[in-house]
Amino acid sequence: MPQRNMDPQRCPMPSQPPEVRSKNFSEVALGYTAEMAVAEARRCLSCKNRPCVSGCPVGIDIPAFVAKIAAEDFEGAYQVLAASSSLPAVCGRVCPQENQCEGRCVRGIKGESVGIGRLERFAADWHRQHVSASPALPAKNGHKVAVIGAGPSGLTAAGDLAKRGYQVTVFEALHLAGGVLVYGIPEFRLPKAIVQQEIDGLKALGVEIRTNMVIGKVLTIDELLDEYGYAAVYIASGAGLPRFMNIPGESLKGVYSANEYLTRVNLMKAYQPGSATPIQKSRSVAVVGGGNVAMDAARSAKRLGAETVYIVYRRGMSELPARKEEVEHAQEEGVVFRLLANPVRVLGNENGCVTGLECVEMELGEPDQSGRRRPVEKAGSNFVLEVDTMIMSIGTSPNPLLRTTTPGLEADRRGCIVTDGAAGRTSREGVFAGGDAVTGAATVILAMGAGKEAAAAIDAYIQGKSK
Repeated sequence: MPQRNMDPQRCPMPSQPPEVRSKNFSEVALGYTAEMAVAEARRCLSCKNRPCVSGCPVGIDIPAFVAKIAAEDFEGAYQVLAASSSLPAVCGRVCPQENQCEGRCVRGIKGESVGIGRLERFAADWHRQHVSASPALPAKNGHKVAVIGAGPSGLTAAGDLAKRGYQVTVFEALHLAGGVLVYGIPEFRLPKAIVQQEIDGLKALGVEIRTNMVIGKVLTIDELLDEYGYAAVYIASGAGLPRFMNIPGESLKGVYSANEYLTRVNLMKAYQPGSATPIQKSRSVAVVGGGNVAMDAARSAKRLGAETVYIVYRRGMSELPARKEEVEHAQEEGVVFRLLANPVRVLGNENGCVTGLECVEMELGEPDQSGRRRPVEKAGSNFVLEVDTMIMSIGTSPNPLLRTTTPGLEADRRGCIVTDGAAGRTSREGVFAGGDAVTGAATVILAMGAGKEAAAAIDAYIQGKSK
């Protein structure tokens, strides 16, 4: 058994210096070397009750894969990961481990938890760099399943169903598969070549991905079930419809939703000279919101050359919903946090362009239904930020297209598809749903967990019908 490493601190992750990375779109975190990964893996205590596993939405056998790395069996570690996760290289980079597996790690009681996410990334990257053999194709069981949406939930369900022998077709509305992984998360956090390699792995399992297919327009769910012979449909269309505050001036030139801004940057490569989908070159930017998407937009604006970038958030630093690591990276890169502030009006000039953002100071009052203290305006505290661009990042909701073109598909008042819970069964026979289309905007790993549960439920449904 390898000698245990009792260092209370985790091995630091090498990264680009802030003054360098804030001017490029290359990945910020550089990853562990083999020596670093082995040393970090040997910090694991191999607890008998395995609390870290209970914190993982896709049920990865974390002690087993970490033990493989500690024993320098890197491919073995990857195989443990791949048994539960279709996208380990993605999860190792963007999963909020600090609130899940790492948050339950025993080593975190008297020091820092084991860097589980960093080790997952290492094992996935090692496999990508050293192994080129394609997986064995599963034997087909004669049933077809349609998946709507090639984001993390849809890809996870497709992978799990393909491994069970189903002929899976994923219908994606955009011209590239990946969903939020390609249009929402910037290159400096998640390189698109890594996403593509994970997708190529699913194709090697026999998953067919058809892009530019807007289900509800090109085909309906009824047609997939009745005319094209699919035994079940899984809706994993995400929540890409942006929300706005409905304050004066939101229609001015220079106001973006975070979805549009990040899609232009990430998917359309608007930062490259001669891009067919350009983006406004800003001097000063205000990003409204405090989640990971807001951090991504703010950090992208810095890389696009903005001299000043503000995060405007109506609560304080301790209430920011973004990952601690993302907040720290944004601060290191020079993003200015204007906390306890809320926009009330976008200012513009005679040409209809943004010139400023009028805000009001806030203070925290009594807790609301979510348990967080409710922000309350301070009378007479209005101030103006001089900006030429405003990016709204206050949440998203599901696109109404599918629910309005599928008779009998029940949705709640937020526009989210209603299901029976973990199994993802909807009010329509043979139609399942999961991920952000059901919950509203959430994390990549929760969407993957929903895809995994739905795949098992779809398998049980189809096999039960065919008996």
